[in-house]
Amino acid sequence: MKINVEDLRRHYASLSDEVLRAINRTELVDIAQQCYDQELAQREPPERRTERLPRPVIHAAPLDEPEDEETQEVEEDELDVEGGDTPEWSREAACVCTFATYAGNNATSDAENARDVLTEAGIPCYVALRHVNATLAPPSRSEYRVMVPGGLNFEAASVLDKEIFNAEIEAEWRAHFAVLSDEDLLGVNKEVLFGGLLDRIERVRRAYDEEVARRTNTSNQRP
Repeated sequence: MKINVEDLRRHYASLSDEVLRAINRTELVDIAQQCYDQELAQREPPERRTERLPRPVIHAAPLDEPEDEETQEVEEDELDVEGGDTPEWSREAACVCTFATYAGNNATSDAENARDVLTEAGIPCYVALRHVNATLAPPSRSEYRVMVPGGLNFEAASVLDKEIFNAEIEAEWRAHFAVLSDEDLLGVNKEVLFGGLLDRIERVRRAYDEEVARRTNTSNQRP
């Protein structure tokens, strides 16, 4: 399951000021920290908002969309950040996750950790460095893009969810539950709370099973 930026934004926007400020930012993944910071900045008095520079949002999906030529120039390193040529499958590679660099974070370490997890799981991968030089805000930045063969994109995302991101999301939810009153906590409708996740699991399983069945039927119908 990939992290959905819009879902994170909506979640933080729905929280009260007290609950939002009670979240331990250091327990959030990079993308959640950025969405959290943006929501917090929006709630500050107007005279203080100018003191904060907007941080770029990480996209968990492939970043192949064209850039605005009037505001940005993009240069992407064609080499693995550890050196050497990119693998033969790089032309069909997919970006499974991206870590943006900015003051206070360690995108290099995060990207290396993601690569180690995927390598341990037997999924080929490499990390590409992408430079975004913006003539307007936000300021110039770099992004570490974790690349995998296109056919293994969803499997890689699932591995990263299980080994890295789910634990961090769990910590975020624990922090959220911890600040709820007894009445609010016991009043949570678990069917609604977990309904979206369970529905997503069911849809993915159904899509897989139906595709396997379709191919099996097609194979059996061949002369």
